[in-house]
Amino acid sequence: MELSSLLHDLHLSSSSSSSSDKPLPSPYLPPITELLSQLQEKLIGPSSDSETSALIGHVEQLFKIADPNWLFTANQDDGRAELQEAYSNLVSALIGCASLPLCEDDCSSLPAAAYQSVPNLAQAVCSALTALLGTLGNGGSRTGLLLVVAPHLCVLAVTHFQDQPWTSSSSRAGARSLQEALLRTGGWRDSPHLLMGGGSQTNEGEEEGKNRGILGGILDILQPQLTKDLWHRYEAVKLVFAWTLLQVTRPSLSPHLSRLLPPSLLLTDHFRQENCILGVRCLHHIVLNTPAADLRQFNRAEVLYQALFKHLYSADTAVIKSVLFCLLDLLVVLEKPPLLSHHLFITQEALSA
Repeated sequence: MELSSLLHDLHLSSSSSSSSDKPLPSPYLPPITELLSQLQEKLIGPSSDSETSALIGHVEQLFKIADPNWLFTANQDDGRAELQEAYSNLVSALIGCASLPLCEDDCSSLPAAAYQSVPNLAQAVCSALTALLGTLGNGGSRTGLLLVVAPHLCVLAVTHFQDQPWTSSSSRAGARSLQEALLRTGGWRDSPHLLMGGGSQTNEGEEEGKNRGILGGILDILQPQLTKDLWHRYEAVKLVFAWTLLQVTRPSLSPHLSRLLPPSLLLTDHFRQENCILGVRCLHHIVLNTPAADLRQFNRAEVLYQALFKHLYSADTAVIKSVLFCLLDLLVVLEKPPLLSHHLFITQEALSA
């Protein structure tokens, strides 16, 4: 399919040519930022699932057949920020097509039927964004744009490559392909390198920006949902947060400690066993990958101790076991040797009971 015919089928054109019923010749294509804005409006507008899937398919074709120079070239010297914002908005609109319905409360999860339309839409979105990365990776000097969209793509991939009620084998495969394409396009070795960056010398000609991690960008996306009143309504956010945290090791974890501790404590304090154990697992990872001095700062270690200790009165043996293992490592940070030996003895006795 020719690009001008595709735009004609989508009823997208520049304002000066909007009255024409003929496909636009290539020299008269609209500015890419204008086109991306129109696509965004179409994606967030009311439509059926079949119409949305068809539109996402057209977007995928656009990324595959359009000239990369047109797709990724700013209109003017100061237009790079506008271009990046336009792509960020379009990517967010695409991801919104595969968003999960909200839980009504924190007492139970939604039934599987509530996610019936999600896997097909998620697969289509992942395929379109994989096509975007394929074209984006075929040219240089686009690292800035990649770093803008990468956190959104990673959150989408992690949401859908896990075996959950809102995924299918096809949507999981699509999400894994998206994650692999993201790593390949950015030159990241693996998921920890994607999040933390650094750790290797850049090759000759490789842009230094591609060695940056996207952990901060992912936390920016998750943070509004990771509040006391909201996190339990977003079924996937705890899984994406935990996956992200568990990929990050020292020394990259400590600078983000103030943003990683509160959600972990929220999970630990929840009454559902799976959430509590997930939170304890996150706290244990933090304890193991944060310098003792940083944990003692602002009384953090004491806060962790109090949050964990109260679970020793639980009747749930799985929770108690996970808490005790975490406490063993936390006590090394928290207390000096004379008291430490006493607490370690008591903890080991409890573990062997």
